[in-house]
Amino acid sequence: MFTHYIFIFLTILALFSAVMVIASKKPIHSVLFLTLTFFCIAGHYILLNAQFLAVVHVIVYAGAIMVLFLFTVMLLNLNKEERSPKPLWVKIIAFVAGCMLALVLVGVFRGYDIKVATDPAITQIGLVKNLGKILYSEYLLPFEISSVLFLTAMVGATLLGKKEQI
Repeated sequence: MFTHYIFIFLTILALFSAVMVIASKKPIHSVLFLTLTFFCIAGHYILLNAQFLAVVHVIVYAGAIMVLFLFTVMLLNLNKEERSPKPLWVKIIAFVAGCMLALVLVGVFRGYDIKVATDPAITQIGLVKNLGKILYSEYLLPFEISSVLFLTAMVGATLLGKKEQI
């Protein structure tokens, strides 16, 4: 029962910080709220008994990517004077699109039934041993395709970063 309250607290905090990422006027505050959102998601991983995924999530997202975002925001020096105000029609279209997304999400989750996992094999899926078994047996092809995709992205970034023409 205690985990239920922790789940509710983490969910409310994650939703609040995700909304504040969008609503914050200063880019640094948006980055810090995004970091808080990442930590809340890592807390959800821990509640799902996926400690390895939680640690990797914190190291990769909250550690590496958020540092990259912070440096990017600081290097760009985004000032409020440089931003042009959005026209009224853009705000109206954004509001209508947000309402339509909310309507679709309500329609999708209205018939959703929450089931509690009773099989111990299902509750242990996030542990490193079980994650490795599933990753290298059932999901071997998508894993290898993503590794080729990452290799291609690294080669492309290297070629784009070179000063001389090829």
